[in-house]
Amino acid sequence: MRGAFALLLLALLTPAACAKKSPPAPTTVSLDCTQPFDALKAKILAQPRLIPAPAEAGEPYRAYSLADGGASYFITEPGAPAHPAILMQQALGGGMRNTGCAYGDKAAYGELMGYLAGLKAGRK
Repeated sequence: MRGAFALLLLALLTPAACAKKSPPAPTTVSLDCTQPFDALKAKILAQPRLIPAPAEAGEPYRAYSLADGGASYFITEPGAPAHPAILMQQALGGGMRNTGCAYGDKAAYGELMGYLAGLKAGRK
């Protein structure tokens, strides 16, 4: 009886061991503020599932969101008071978390983070 069970188990497990494994899910580019602004921006923009929001006149940044809605990035434009800066908003456990990298004026960056938080509050 043990031999029959072992053969049945081997027959069931063999196809699973040979089956092609699906590739790992792509990971979200996290903010590494030790990287230069242009390098981090390029890494973010190279993500295949990134969708740019339409450019809006008067906004100090360009917005990009991942197709799955898990994260959005806000990259300042030249001439913006906080430029250069990159902010990230992530959906975590039913809430939102804002992080970012301030490469330029720290006070203007703080105002931009406050603006982003205000956008989040306006969506509720």
